[in-house]
Order: sequence, then structure tokens, then C-alpha cells
Amino acid sequence: MKIVGIDLGSRSVKIAVFEDDNFILGKVYDTAAFYRDYCSNENNIIKVDFSKLDIDNIEKIISTGYGRNNVNVNNAEVITELKAHTFGALWQTGLKDFTLLDIGGQDSKVISVKNGRMIDMVLNDKCAASCGRYLENMANVIGISIDEMKKYYNDPVELSSTCAVFGESELIGRISEGYAVPQLAAGVNYSLYKRIKPILARFPADNLVLTGGVANNEALIHFIKWDLGWGEIVVPKEPQLNGAIGCCAYYLNKEAKSK
Repeated sequence: MKIVGIDLGSRSVKIAVFEDDNFILGKVYDTAAFYRDYCSNENNIIKVDFSKLDIDNIEKIISTGYGRNNVNVNNAEVITELKAHTFGALWQTGLKDFTLLDIGGQDSKVISVKNGRMIDMVLNDKCAASCGRYLENMANVIGISIDEMKKYYNDPVELSSTCAVFGESELIGRISEGYAVPQLAAGVNYSLYKRIKPILARFPADNLVLTGGVANNEALIHFIKWDLGWGEIVVPKEPQLNGAIGCCAYYLNKEAKSK
């Protein structure tokens, strides 16, 4: 029998499948395509068709994420994103004490974990300039892929705007001034880091765990090490699936305690 975790994000839907306490499958779908191709609307309630996802013999379903309150999954238990990401990081890293930085498509969150429990957190969902969508938009303005942009951190051009919309206009101005692509991309990466730094600096720890779609951003890791001087930076094997994995890990932990 399988346990399914679903992280209903603003940009993508992540699904993790566990069997016999083991992670056996992870999938990522574009959010709009997921709702269109794998969901049905019955009396204004959206239901997921797991047969189309080739997932059967389901014992338990746990959902979380941006859309967890809008999508009704039959017999699913709903948990908060903070709980899901905490359990995901605990399961993936084996650490008990760390600060977790998760940068999603529409928000970013920092969670302080001590002795395997979340003790404090800060959520930044006020502006797109501190999330993955900002990087996607700025990469499009520069005319490079997000995978290429994440490599640049040397000699960043100054981008002072704190707003994602005005930031695009400022970036276009820098392009017109003749700055090279590496400088422009480095400037975008550094501007993201500057917006995250104040909340990240509130929770210093020996271990920083990075999750979400931006976790493998080489420039972000560089700026954290260079500016904050933190020790170990840990990127789990499945950073983008962390919330979905955490749903399953939460359920396994709850079942173990009940025995």
C-alpha cells in the first residue's frame, strides 16, 4: 500500500509516493496543466484522478501547499506548509537542529528547527521579489535560462528596487547601459539574496538546509557563505519535492507514535 503526499504549489504541483516507509516516486507538474489534465470539477469541488497519474493501492493521502484549501482530494488529510517542509527536511537530511530556507514560486519561508521540532518561523509572501517567480521573470528579461542565470555571482550590477515590477524596469535600464549578461544575472541573484538576508539572519545555525526550486542556485549559496559566513549548507537530494515528501514523513511519524 502506498502513502501519497501532494504539495499544491502556485507554480508547480509536487507528488511524492512512499511504500513500506520508503520513498519510491516523485513527480513535478506545472500547476495549470495538473488541474487541467488530472483533475475534475464536480459541484465546484476539484478532485484529483489518481488513475491518470498511474498511482494505485493508496492507503493514505496528505496534502499541503498554496492550493491545499482549494483542491479537495478524497480522504486526504491537510497539513500546513510549515509542518510539511519541516518533516521533509528532517526525513531527507537526518538532522535535528537546523535552519530551513525554502524559496517557492510565490513565497519564501525560513524555519528554525531544534531537537526535531519547529520553534520559530518567518514567512515572506508580500512581494514576488523574494521568490522563484522573480528569478524566472528576470531571466526572461535578460534572455537566458534560469539554469544559466543561477551560475553567476561575480561583479553583480546594482539593482536597488525592492519591487519585482520596478525591478524589471531597473534591469532593462542596466541592459541599456551596456552591462554584460554575467553582471546582470549576478545582480539579479544578489538582489534576491538581499531580500532574504534579513529574515535568514534572524535564525543563525550550524546547518542551513535549502529546499524549493531555488535550492540549487549556486549564486545564492555563494552569497550566503560569503556574507553570512554560515557553516554547513545542505541541499537535500530532492529539494523541490521536500514539501510532498514531508507530507508522507509526517504521516509515518504520526503512525509510529500511535503504536
